[in-house]
Amino acid sequence: MRYDGTGEVPSQIHSYLSTNHDLRSLDKSNPALVSKAKDRWYVPDPNKAQDLEKKRDKALLKEFEAYQASTGRKLKEFRLEVLRAGFKAAWSAKNYKAIIEIAHKIPEEALQEDEKLLLWYDQALTRTEAGA
Repeated sequence: MRYDGTGEVPSQIHSYLSTNHDLRSLDKSNPALVSKAKDRWYVPDPNKAQDLEKKRDKALLKEFEAYQASTGRKLKEFRLEVLRAGFKAAWSAKNYKAIIEIAHKIPEEALQEDEKLLLWYDQALTRTEAGA
């Protein structure tokens, strides 16, 4: 996985960078250490919940991209957790168009029954109408 510079520096990168005299004994949230660690790759620790969560999110977003790439009119099979992760990522990236497009590919009942999906969809509609 790649450390994106948010949150504490993973212990795998911290222990490697601590061999440098300038970075020795710095806290994992120290700005100098964070900037040096940003964009470095590390092997996720299966015993750490944070690493597992990032790995899981990455897999969910990959599946969401497959939903986006599907050319069929409606998605017959989909997972709500994939939609939630994808809508959340699209919202963070201000990609409201992606939220609206996927919402039109799923059955109306599925959208109406999930509060989070409906919230992101309604907000995306509002943002795109306000920007138009």
